[in-house]
Amino acid sequence: MKRVLFPVLGAVAAFAAGVTPSTAGDRYADRPPVMVSPDLSAPWVLQLGHAPGIVRQNRQVTQQPRPRYAQPARPDRVQTAAVQAPAKRMVMRPHINPIYLPQEVAYDGTQKPGTIVIDTRENFLYLVEKNGKARRYGVGTGKPGFEWSGTHKITNKREWPDWRPPAAMIKREAAKGRYLPTYLAGGMENPLGARALYLGNTEYRIHGTNQPWTIGGAVSSGCIRMRNEDVVDLYERVNVGTTVEVI
Repeated sequence: MKRVLFPVLGAVAAFAAGVTPSTAGDRYADRPPVMVSPDLSAPWVLQLGHAPGIVRQNRQVTQQPRPRYAQPARPDRVQTAAVQAPAKRMVMRPHINPIYLPQEVAYDGTQKPGTIVIDTRENFLYLVEKNGKARRYGVGTGKPGFEWSGTHKITNKREWPDWRPPAAMIKREAAKGRYLPTYLAGGMENPLGARALYLGNTEYRIHGTNQPWTIGGAVSSGCIRMRNEDVVDLYERVNVGTTVEVI
């Protein structure tokens, strides 16, 4: 019996001597490394709360159940922008007729160059030039009951003029339920616009307007209206003392 046990024990010892003791670290030495998903928006990454570049969502939003097979909705960029910044309501205004835009025209009148001639029937203002030409602008003129004609000199020029409505105008408009201020400082809201050329000692002026769509019509209480850009152009071309003939 002793002869049988010794060989068996010797074989076991020999086998044990040929095997190197393993450690916990060696146990996984031959396995491939674990690959972490690079998708930082994966749900499991978001649940960590400290993933780089990730802002933790509101708990209520995170815990909302989703349909099992539903894909996350991607909002349309155009619609989203429209919701976040609604467009301002646009008020459509009639476009000015191109015929009333400034242009050089032939002129055969008898007035000398430098004279301003205003045709209240056709709603044109002419600045007479040399060689049978004139620079023509569209204007707004007096509405029915406020037409007038005559010849005056430009007695004053103002940039962004103040407005002091005449007492008769204040009373007239109040009777219609429209109450005018007794004084309004110059600016974009001022009905005299960017420039004013005062005619003689009258209450009439050639001035700009913040309602350019009215050019070409009989719309004023006797003053001559021009687009702001046009009255600025005329303002630079004429001086105090220029003759203005209204027909």
